[in-house]
Amino acid sequence: MYLIVFDCDGTLADSQDNIMIGFTAAYRSVDLPLPSRDEILETVGLTLNIAFEKLLGRKDPELIERMVKGYQQVVWEMRSKGRDYDPLYEGAIEALKELDGREDVLLGIATGKHSRGMKHLISLHELEGVFTTMQTADVAPSKPNPGMIFQAMSETGVDLENTIMIGDTTFDMQMARNAGVKSVGVTWGYHSADDVKSAGATYVIDHFKELIPVLSEHFKWNKEVA
Repeated sequence: MYLIVFDCDGTLADSQDNIMIGFTAAYRSVDLPLPSRDEILETVGLTLNIAFEKLLGRKDPELIERMVKGYQQVVWEMRSKGRDYDPLYEGAIEALKELDGREDVLLGIATGKHSRGMKHLISLHELEGVFTTMQTADVAPSKPNPGMIFQAMSETGVDLENTIMIGDTTFDMQMARNAGVKSVGVTWGYHSADDVKSAGATYVIDHFKELIPVLSEHFKWNKEVA
């Protein structure tokens, strides 16, 4: 069996508008100036408390807890009114369906989102049953800690050699490297191609249509059986 683990924000879903709304609400809730869009998007992939700590440049658990609540409150309000919708990137659905259709492939998620938000996105895009394992901020340590990948492998019984991580950030690539698995860096997300290459991406792709050919080559799915 092969385990293909996907990041969510910036890899499967283009969620930057909702992310910016959440961060704006978080900073307003504690009356602090909002960092630039680029600075905020550089933290995508980290769990919220770690992202705020990175942006603030200091540890302040009480302040950060208030900011997390401010972020979550506005997201929950948008969700309850049906106003949040993170579109999937072009080609994502097709790639997921093709991989899900293989009997020898299991799909997983490793994301800085909480499970509630991830389940909501899965429901929106009718992806129920596609992902065998789902590692989120409330069940695993933040990237680049390798815990998400280790837990995904444990839940599926797939070994290191048959596991690969797909993501758009340096945190994804570092997590994969820390876990000892190969990785595919995508360039349509929130970190640059140079960044993911420098962080140790095994492969780098520019379009979703390139993913399955890369996986086929890596896992030798196209190799003829003698």
